[in-house]
Parts: sequence; structure tokens; C-alpha cells
Amino acid sequence: MIVAWNASVIILGVLIFGATLRLMIGPTAPDRVVALDAINTLVVAILIILGALYRQPVFVDVAIVYALLSFVGTLYIARFLKRDYL
Repeated sequence: MIVAWNASVIILGVLIFGATLRLMIGPTAPDRVVALDAINTLVVAILIILGALYRQPVFVDVAIVYALLSFVGTLYIARFLKRDYL
């Protein structure tokens, strides 16, 4: 069972690497924002999986706070980009 948890964390890490590539080579700013939001979502998923794997509820608490801050940051960036594209 632990192998499945570790495999899922590795797969999510690979997806983070792919999103990081999109973040670096994205042709437009909205593409980069979507890639950054995807990275944040994957990090939250990894934190929750690690919390379940190690039976540490503090990981889940950190994931919730990180998700809330990530959401607010994404909204702020979207509002900033809205001024540039309109």
C-alpha cells in the first residue's frame, strides 16, 4: 500500500515538472498563471497524500492554508492581468 502512495507522489512530481516547463515557456501571461495554479494544486495534493501516508494531520492543515493563499494569489494575478488585456 505504501508503494502506491509513493508512486502517486512521484507521478504528481512529474506533473509538477511538466507544469513548470509550461510556466517557463508559456507564450502568454494567462498561460503562465494557469501553469502556476496547476502547480499549486498539485502541491496541495502531494501534501494531503503525504499527510495520509505519514499519519500527520499537520500536513493537511498546511495544505488547506496553502490552498487558500494560492487561491487568493491567483485571484489577485487574474485581476492584475484583466487590466492589461482589456
